[in-house]
Amino acid sequence: MSAADMKIITVIGSGLIGRSWAMLFVSGGYNVKIYDNQPGQSARAIFLSLRKQLVELEEAHMLRGELSAAQQLALLSSYDDLSQALDGAFFVQECVFEQLEVKQSIFHDMERFVGKDVILSSSTSCLVPSKVFSKVQNRSRCLVSHPVNPPYYVKLVELVPHPETAAAVMDTTHALMTKVGQAPVLLKKEIDGFALNRVQAAIIAESWRLVQDGVISVKDIDLVMSEGLGMRYAFIGPMETMHLNAPKGLEDYMSRYSENITRVLSSFGPVQLFLLSRPQEMCELIPCDQQHLSARQERRDQFLMRLAKLKKD
Repeated sequence: MSAADMKIITVIGSGLIGRSWAMLFVSGGYNVKIYDNQPGQSARAIFLSLRKQLVELEEAHMLRGELSAAQQLALLSSYDDLSQALDGAFFVQECVFEQLEVKQSIFHDMERFVGKDVILSSSTSCLVPSKVFSKVQNRSRCLVSHPVNPPYYVKLVELVPHPETAAAVMDTTHALMTKVGQAPVLLKKEIDGFALNRVQAAIIAESWRLVQDGVISVKDIDLVMSEGLGMRYAFIGPMETMHLNAPKGLEDYMSRYSENITRVLSSFGPVQLFLLSRPQEMCELIPCDQQHLSARQERRDQFLMRLAKLKKD
């Protein structure tokens, strides 16, 4: 496929993640066709949500790409018909809700309308590619491109191959994500939870255990991350953190601390049964009604916007 053919991207689903992908792709100058199976929903997503967001980002000097908000908005189009939405696309990003059968069905339907070189990508956060694409005939052009919420401010994208995914598909997708300003990471093979959610699950599990065992409060375990580990991890990862925390680097760090790390890990205990007990302190700190949650989500996004700007500068 030539560069001249790589101008149109189709986003399947106009929810939060679909809208986020659309904003990222138009920031790179691509024409983006948004499809939703609910009549009129994709049009409403553009004119009631995306238009407002793009203008607000431009006013805050946080709009990504070289085009103005008006120019990016002009690259968006809405579709209720799947075949029309897919016409001319070189890349398709699926963003329907996280239910395996639904994703399998939409990819099965898509394959009837796209050429053999069109890349089919899923936004799934935890379903492995071998299951998501099990009903697709040509699986060599399939992969997972898992974003982090909210994708416009958190740039990481996990690229996870199907066992049959062609190397060229991974390379093309990596180049696309890089062009639109994301930070893609390549997984060499599929694994349950991918990389980010496996690391996140480990943090969640031990944080939950420490609260449930009466070791620390909900408020303070969040401070352990936001005012401790998170301060470093916003700029360097765990491997570099270890490498910099010993006079002679990573090997020196492990020779000094591996015995203690192993001892602590052996005390973690069995996997948590999260549904059996829930810390009530969280809802006391931040009430669980929509008004309070929405306000904190907006605060989170504002802070992430500032952090993204700091990292860019």
